[in-house]
Amino acid sequence: MTEDTLPPYFRINPDKALAELPPQIGTAEFQAIAEACGKGRQDLASRGMDENGQKTLRLFSTWEITRYLIPVAQAHFRRVLRQNPELPQGRSSSSGSAKWFTFDEVLRLRAHFASEGSKAKEYAPYRPEGLPAKIVAVANFKGGVGKTSTAAHLAMSAALDGYKVLMLDLDSQGSMTSIFGGKVADEWQTAFPLIARHYALHLRQVNQRRMDRGEAPLALDETLTEALTLGTRDLVQKTHWPNIDLLGAQLNLYWAEFQIPVWRIQGQGWKLWDALTDMLEADGILDEYDLVFIDTPPALGYLTINGLAAADILLVPLGASFLEFDSTGRFFDMLHSTFASIEESENMAARALGRTEMAFEWDAVQAVVTRYDDAQQAELAGLIQAYLGRTLSPHRQDFTALIGQAGEQVNGIYEADYRDFNRMTYARGRETFDKTYAAFKTLLLGAWRRDELAEAQAAE
Repeated sequence: MTEDTLPPYFRINPDKALAELPPQIGTAEFQAIAEACGKGRQDLASRGMDENGQKTLRLFSTWEITRYLIPVAQAHFRRVLRQNPELPQGRSSSSGSAKWFTFDEVLRLRAHFASEGSKAKEYAPYRPEGLPAKIVAVANFKGGVGKTSTAAHLAMSAALDGYKVLMLDLDSQGSMTSIFGGKVADEWQTAFPLIARHYALHLRQVNQRRMDRGEAPLALDETLTEALTLGTRDLVQKTHWPNIDLLGAQLNLYWAEFQIPVWRIQGQGWKLWDALTDMLEADGILDEYDLVFIDTPPALGYLTINGLAAADILLVPLGASFLEFDSTGRFFDMLHSTFASIEESENMAARALGRTEMAFEWDAVQAVVTRYDDAQQAELAGLIQAYLGRTLSPHRQDFTALIGQAGEQVNGIYEADYRDFNRMTYARGRETFDKTYAAFKTLLLGAWRRDELAEAQAAE
């Protein structure tokens, strides 16, 4: 081997390395790095915003509406518009060119077809009357598996399908909040007040029992007192999607991971894992929305436990690699030990008091292979499928050029304008997410149908 063909890590001169070494840094420099990242983040995020600093949703063409959103032929779609001039008529850049519609208009058109069109067509999505929204948590404690992207795209898919969606961001990194253009000033605009309010209500009950025994009540501090004044609707913000709302997150939300255990020690008997569920139910959120998607932190902390305990459906994204498969197995092991421990602790007291024992239960739990490359990962994906069986979704979510380009623009693929590609590239790019949504929707409709039949049977 000659000097020219030696690997680059040989013959590094220490004096030259010293000359290239930057000055030592202290903690203050972290602030400068954070500020630089913040400026870059604002610059990148602004790519998806208008001149007023707001995210806007693109328009949808007649071709796209009739192919993906409302199952009618283009000729029939145009005929219905001519016959009903009160309906949105769209806009075009020139006479005879394609008509384009806002998504608000698409929703109005879908409602018209659902009420006036053929009953054999699926214009409106299935949602049993009188049953609550389904809560969907997307979780894994390994980063980079497509957790936030999967949650965002499923929410957009559901919105395009006609469902009303609430996005609940529990990850203090706030990536989901950025995707939907949310602005969150501090932890008081996150889910933190809901958890604090749940604890404050528990403390009120404890105080009532203390006063009944002649004991002095425990003080509610300023945080708990303020939390009692806030409901979920006070925290929810609109997004650029007319049927997707957001309860956002930001860095200060992580403070909850330190505050919750303090409350747990002070308020023995507080069922912290019920906080989100109870508050969403109490505030009527599960009647107002069809679906609540929860993006959890990449760790099994108190916020994640709240999200998982609230969920009806749990989705676990993972890549088709050994490390991600291994990590996902450990994630499920931690889920088992965590929730089994809660059940055992609660049920010891329940058995002693002769009460009904508790058990956590989910309608469905499904792992989803994301960022899949068939040319390189088919064998390993097949092995993962063999081990996980029905727990793994039959559809593997491909990584395509459309996904990469949409990510650069801080957009979901459904927010990408197909005119920026050719139609075949666009169709292939969204097909993988359409199939992911179809697999999820199968779980959703099956769970709702099971509930519907159970309710009907109970009423007999």
